[in-house]
Amino acid sequence: MKSKKKTKVSERLRAWDQSSFDLTDALELNPPLPKAPTPEDRESLPVIDRIEARQFAGFRKIYPWLAGLLGLVMSAFLLLGVLKLPPYGAADNPPHNEVMDRYVGEGMHETGAVNTVAGVILDYRAFDTLGESHVLYTAAAAVLILLLSSSRKGEEPPELRRIMEDDPILRNTAKVVVPFVLLFGVYIILNGHLGPGGGFAGGAILGGGLILYAIAFGYESLERLINDRSYRVTIAACLCFYSAAKCYSFYCGANGLETIFSTGTPGAILSAGLILPLNVAVGLVVALTMYGFYSVFQRGRI
Repeated sequence: MKSKKKTKVSERLRAWDQSSFDLTDALELNPPLPKAPTPEDRESLPVIDRIEARQFAGFRKIYPWLAGLLGLVMSAFLLLGVLKLPPYGAADNPPHNEVMDRYVGEGMHETGAVNTVAGVILDYRAFDTLGESHVLYTAAAAVLILLLSSSRKGEEPPELRRIMEDDPILRNTAKVVVPFVLLFGVYIILNGHLGPGGGFAGGAILGGGLILYAIAFGYESLERLINDRSYRVTIAACLCFYSAAKCYSFYCGANGLETIFSTGTPGAILSAGLILPLNVAVGLVVALTMYGFYSVFQRGRI
């Protein structure tokens, strides 16, 4: 076996030495990185391209300063927030059990949610959940900006297409499993104010169901329902609704005003005020973010 390997290597070296082996294809697999244009190269460009090149060069110069300034401003806000915190161990600090007793003892009456966790994250501390949803949207937007390419948009790798065409077990199983997965995800979202579940858990289940459907039947079948435009519009609408609804709720609460959203009867499906629609908004954001990430990476849209 060693002699055969040596013979193959020696034959390749001999062929390369006799210029019968072209290394062009191998070199194209790792093309050289583009070099920064020189002033002479910029002068040879058309007028519009020269203007764009100069603007980009100016942006590259001021970008580190703008990034540093933004970091300083954010650090200043964080430090100011730390300075406003009560001193550790002071006698007049409210004990932690007051907050716990308020959540557990009065949570159902004040929020209308049987699930105390849902009442905390979507009522008492709803702005924290809004920040988490915005983090998901920002991460998804950054990934899409970095990875999306119009030249390969919508393409699927050959190995994925082959799996879908040659695996009837996957397709037949998905036909049975996917509807139940999606139905269970909807149930978890709508049941978030009544029991364990909510927007994050249900959205993750919905995202998993969409991913399974795409693997089994291809992304083209979902393009009419979930594409780049509908993805952006749906997530933006959910976040805007969340922000407007909770700003209205907190404004009324801070000024002693009654809101138009009744807490209803605890335990009923249509109860807990804004918690149910907020769970739906969060669930859509999580589901579309999961499916968007998988779709971009799996299809290799880079």
